[in-house]
Amino acid sequence: MKNSSAFTETLAAAAAPFAVRRLGADDLADYKALRDTMLLLAPDAFTADPQSEWPKAAEVYQARFGLGGDDPATFTLGALSGDRLVGAISCEHESLPKVAHIGHIVGMMVLPEHGGRGVGRALLRGCIDRVRTVTTLEQLLLTVTATNPRAIALYEAAGFVRYGTLTQALRLDEGDVDKHLLRLMLAAH
Repeated sequence: MKNSSAFTETLAAAAAPFAVRRLGADDLADYKALRDTMLLLAPDAFTADPQSEWPKAAEVYQARFGLGGDDPATFTLGALSGDRLVGAISCEHESLPKVAHIGHIVGMMVLPEHGGRGVGRALLRGCIDRVRTVTTLEQLLLTVTATNPRAIALYEAAGFVRYGTLTQALRLDEGDVDKHLLRLMLAAH
């Protein structure tokens, strides 16, 4: 994977360093492979399902990466262990004037074997730091599976506050899953 951005943060985590950087066009195939893996491993964490997503080409994620556009609030960061993409987080933003002050964190994922090493925390911190440079954004929203205490704790430690719960947000074979709605205020209105 090539370094497509000057934004690089190296962390000493466990025995291996991790680099967090913005993902670019050269990373699309690796991102799709990571996402496809995580859709299978954590079906309750994603709205999408593997059967619908696997047939799609990697290029469908260009918009999520912010490629071809000039919106600084739409991007994807990746965590790399050597050349391997082991985690990612995306920020999306709508340009509609009434909601242009809101960003959305989507697709936060870390391979299980890299969990507990600070990768998720580094991705989230990188995302928040990058979003804070976008002066038009005042709040950052996300949803998190209500039965995932580690993820909830991560977001709350970063300053996110729950403002609601969407009950029966996902319908899985194993049963319904609730999603907590979290918000981080970036600037006072």
